[in-house]
Amino acid sequence: MRVAKTDTNQKEIVEYLRSKGVSVANTATVGDGFPDIVCGFRGKNVLLEIKDGSRTPSQQKLTAKQEIFHSLWRGQIAVVNSPETAWKEVIRLCNEA
Repeated sequence: MRVAKTDTNQKEIVEYLRSKGVSVANTATVGDGFPDIVCGFRGKNVLLEIKDGSRTPSQQKLTAKQEIFHSLWRGQIAVVNSPETAWKEVIRLCNEA
């Protein structure tokens, strides 16, 4: 059985986004490359893959399953590594959609 591993900054990112009025659902346990959280803002949905910004860039790379998921997903999706980048991506992607 696979135990879901969340990045150490996930709680901080989720709390920050919620403080900005973003709905956040934790989807880290879904597996198969599905992103860590689903965000709702301004009537739009955004998928965010969280990486630990304190790790080296090579340690923040997507796994093989994540790369496949990202390449096949036809909606709004981004990789983030801090509360600020998560907020910027939510705003950017909700404005694009």
